[in-house]
Amino acid sequence: MTLARTRRIVQGLFLALFLFLFIQTESKGTDELGWPVRLFLDVDPLIALTTSLASRRAEGLFWPALVLAGLTALLGRIFCGWVCPLGTLNNLAGGLRTTRPNPPGAGGFRVKYYVLLGLIGMSLFGVQLAGILDPISLTIRSLSLALYPAASIAATSLFDAICRLNLPLVTPASEAVYGLLQKTVLPFRQPWSAQGVFIGLTFLGLLALNLVQRRFWCRFLCPLGALLGLLSRRSVLRRSVSEECDSCGACVGVCQADAVPAGKDRWRASECLLCSNCDDACPKNAVSFGLMKGRPRGGLDLGRRKVMASIFAGAFAVPLLRISPLARPRMSDAKLIRPPGALAETTFLQSCVRCGECMKVCITGGLQPTLLEAGLEGLWTPVLVPRIGYCEFGCTLCGQVCPTGAIRKLPLERKQQERLGHAAIDRGRCLPFAHATPCIVCEEICPTPKKAIWLEQVAVKDRNGRPIRLQQPHVDLAACIGCGACEKHCPVVGQPAIYVTSAGESREEEHQILLQPPPAAPAK
Repeated sequence: MTLARTRRIVQGLFLALFLFLFIQTESKGTDELGWPVRLFLDVDPLIALTTSLASRRAEGLFWPALVLAGLTALLGRIFCGWVCPLGTLNNLAGGLRTTRPNPPGAGGFRVKYYVLLGLIGMSLFGVQLAGILDPISLTIRSLSLALYPAASIAATSLFDAICRLNLPLVTPASEAVYGLLQKTVLPFRQPWSAQGVFIGLTFLGLLALNLVQRRFWCRFLCPLGALLGLLSRRSVLRRSVSEECDSCGACVGVCQADAVPAGKDRWRASECLLCSNCDDACPKNAVSFGLMKGRPRGGLDLGRRKVMASIFAGAFAVPLLRISPLARPRMSDAKLIRPPGALAETTFLQSCVRCGECMKVCITGGLQPTLLEAGLEGLWTPVLVPRIGYCEFGCTLCGQVCPTGAIRKLPLERKQQERLGHAAIDRGRCLPFAHATPCIVCEEICPTPKKAIWLEQVAVKDRNGRPIRLQQPHVDLAACIGCGACEKHCPVVGQPAIYVTSAGESREEEHQILLQPPPAAPAK
């Protein structure tokens, strides 16, 4: 049992844990998940750092991330080499390449550090975009919005096809297998995503880069790896090379990073993933890993000018991201309906890391990733699309899985009073108003204790002049919470006759609907 083989086993176990927690991020019939489903996000130092800088607050002090940062400072990038699920997937994808990889370009490893500095520069000025490139957030988002829904559709289609064949023994066995998968792996309901194709292809493209260079993402692009590399520059767990080394170069071809293993004095501690491949490949047994004192010889020279240019580039990008008219007060998209418990929009954008956990756990599938509804700064943040799915009245799961507090965890009683917006009726499409046709679906489906939809008894005439008694719906703005159940279930196909906008949402004072009482009559 070599150290490299032990690492592969540990990687497999952590990947299995990651996927298990991912699958458990789903309602099990109660309003409690029962598992630490956001564990990998909680220990992510990049998310902790950029969120703290952008929002000027430390949600829960991010203490699990501090633990990982401390371990990295002592033991090196052990998270990247042994734990990170995206790193493991990159290893698996890189194994598909049969030819010897090309040697990496000189200095290409520095790109990820410049990316990290640019993201930190943005965070210093209140823009949080690290979640788009953070490997944990990226992996969860890609699985939630693309790969997991696609796998569910593929499995359902496959077993449906087998069922239609109605083969003896095969069909009953397939039904048993499908039932087991539904109870363990497949989602309770089929998830849908408006941007699943684009997000999925992007993720698969990143994995395909391993065919160009093994662990391409980890070597050149990963900002979390860059942060951990900076923390590990003086780690005590390091690589040593004895006098037996004859510089044969056997370690160069198996190195998973740009750690320059062939150079005794040029080895880069910041790039080493502690994969131990060089130890196993060395024909002289000249390589070993252990605890050592002192400062590593190989340094990390990023260039002072390039460091400053990266930070300033991130800072200068901030005004470019905010020149959209949507950033002006009272100019936001009316369909930008945030989840219950979401912070005020500015603070929400500074805290949300686009991990997709809230979208994964949403019972009805109504939470979808934004594209440009909140401008470029709000890319892939959650928005409620009532026509796809409404906000379940008795659910608080999205607040439970948010790792940064962008969506607050509210007690159920408090959440049920949170206004996401208000409903409005389009009388030109509403059946009782426009077509003299009875319909009270919106009133029946309204979940609030005091119905936010009330009905007015009216007498109208049909085309032939015959009187008809109808109940026409009206919205009580004081009772409506904007959950979207009425819009979801409106029987009018296409554009519904009742719809929800963010007007009147609790989190923004400037979005309130001003209902002023009429002026008092003058005294006589």
